[in-house]
Amino acid sequence: MIADDHGIVRQGIEKVLSKASDIELVCQAESGDEILNKLKEVTPDILVMDIEMPGKNAWDILADLKHSYPGVKIILLSIFPEEKYGPRFIKGGASGYVSKSAAPSTLVDAIRKVSQGGKYVSPKLADILISGIGTSAEKNNLHENLSDREFQVFTLIASGKKLKEIADALNVGITTVSTHRARILQKMNMKSTAELIHYAVRQGLVEGPPL
Repeated sequence: MIADDHGIVRQGIEKVLSKASDIELVCQAESGDEILNKLKEVTPDILVMDIEMPGKNAWDILADLKHSYPGVKIILLSIFPEEKYGPRFIKGGASGYVSKSAAPSTLVDAIRKVSQGGKYVSPKLADILISGIGTSAEKNNLHENLSDREFQVFTLIASGKKLKEIADALNVGITTVSTHRARILQKMNMKSTAELIHYAVRQGLVEGPPL
């Protein structure tokens, strides 16, 4: 299954996979919620999923699949730098992380490796995971001090979502989101949402205007 909220991206992936005779595309989805609905009808071996989509995001889908569809392996496809998101998602249970800027053959290689029970990461991300650079990054990058849920809320805040929108997306109360926001500001030693946004854009964690 491939999931991306941009039809042109799905079409591109479909074209790439059509050239691999050993890979069958069984269905597509354009949102996190649609992924879960489609999984009620068909269970793929692998889900290739964009990190940011309407409805449930990658963190929620990872958690849902771990619980309800543990046999489905997830490969994340993203425009965001692999060194920023890759280690966290791989440690969180993803089987692969592929940059959208990579060559098309990279995705085919990733699917084949994951289907054989392995994990796919680029040589650069492998170096980060193996050498422990990620551990050192935790000391230098403030966002690495956040829990997975706090990181999720942080990226949603930084992408411009209002607290009510975040609460609705995560199916929690606004008070819970406000508590997360307060803890995030405290852990990152910041005082405002503007500082969070500025930091996230500078770190390449969300898209934004040059700062």
